[in-house]
Amino acid sequence: MGLEWVVDARHREATGMGPMVGTRVFRVMSSVRTGLWFVPVMCVLIGVGLSFATIAVDRAFDFELVPAALTGGPEAALQILSTVAISMVSLTALVLTVTMVVVQLAMGQFSPRIVQTILQDKPSQIAIGIFVATFAHAILAMREISFDDGGQVPGLAVVVAFIMVLVSIAVLVLYVHHIGQSLRVASLIELVGSTTRKLLDDQFPDGGSEPQDDASTVLGQVSGVVSHVDQDRLVRLAIDADCTLELVPAIGEFIPAGCPLLRVQGEPSRLDHAATRAAVVVTLERTLDQDVAYGFRLLVDIAERSLADSPFLDPTTAVQAIDRIHDCLRRLVDRPFPDGIHRDREGRVRLVVPVMDWDAYVHLAFDEIRIAGAGSPQVARRLRAALEDLISIAPPDRVRVLVDQVERLGELSSLALGEPFDVLMSAAPDRQGIGTAMSRSSASVDPSRSS
Repeated sequence: MGLEWVVDARHREATGMGPMVGTRVFRVMSSVRTGLWFVPVMCVLIGVGLSFATIAVDRAFDFELVPAALTGGPEAALQILSTVAISMVSLTALVLTVTMVVVQLAMGQFSPRIVQTILQDKPSQIAIGIFVATFAHAILAMREISFDDGGQVPGLAVVVAFIMVLVSIAVLVLYVHHIGQSLRVASLIELVGSTTRKLLDDQFPDGGSEPQDDASTVLGQVSGVVSHVDQDRLVRLAIDADCTLELVPAIGEFIPAGCPLLRVQGEPSRLDHAATRAAVVVTLERTLDQDVAYGFRLLVDIAERSLADSPFLDPTTAVQAIDRIHDCLRRLVDRPFPDGIHRDREGRVRLVVPVMDWDAYVHLAFDEIRIAGAGSPQVARRLRAALEDLISIAPPDRVRVLVDQVERLGELSSLALGEPFDVLMSAAPDRQGIGTAMSRSSASVDPSRSS
């Protein structure tokens, strides 16, 4: 601390700066840039200025600019403005409450250090600012209402209050939509990622040469998840350019900016790179548009989360997720899988897209749940029931991976449970986990009950 003070003092002496001027300026600017207060305060000042301006115009026209038929008499105008003021206070409290809830959720789910980033959210600041500006305008306009000499109503101020209320309603709807989108996992992560990218560009302005498309590669310009591929359009573009396109990332895969998006085989000189790039939609997170695997991913996440180490394990939720996984795989088990190769009418290959096969779907659906839930008899029995049912209807070339899953489930259950009776009980297939099949399996392991 002492050395730091000496260095700072020598710096001030050498530069002629006042005491801690540089530090104070930085702190003020940092507070303005990162705080939640600055935009609302500015909006309050704008609301006050707007109120004074409209009242001045009303006074200039002797309070006859707006007809009384539009604003009502003094009593009606007072009631309108007071209602506006009260409602704006309620909306401001709502936005602040929702913002704090988002902060608490983000702190619990991600990191306590994400709070500062959320407080910099400009839509939240603007929503609060518009509401408090409307409140300030309405509360100041109320003092101009008079009941003397037939009444006096600041008509323009009341009309402006009407307009600001309509704007506030629209902002509230947009804010609710924005905050709903912001609560998504991908949005919170991207919030930190985008801020870090901006800081990186500021601190390292010399970014070197930007990656450019070459004759054999189309590069992605933005980072994100490949969520949709217009395959017909890519085939048409490949036909026009007389080449073959190969999609490098699979649907649902994240790509950094500047990474290869498509490879070009053949004669690429006539390929429209901009149109080709536009045919691949990159978004913030995976969607269920073309990504079947993402549906399985969501169900697996639900099951695995319910089985994670926590004060409240919930194997019943995991069983419900397995029910849906079982149903989806049953629909998929005998269907032909596309090879990802798209041809033109003459049979020439024009587009190659990465695809998943049956084994990949089985591993996606069962591996993580099997590892997380092997020690739960309820989950183990439901998994075994699903696997044995799929084995009974699967084509011969798709049985091996299911049998492997059953064998690995038995091995993990033996290690996790230990007791022979528990292991034997968990090895009995049961579509309810531990339900109607329980009595049958108990009778099979207990001779006294079977007699």
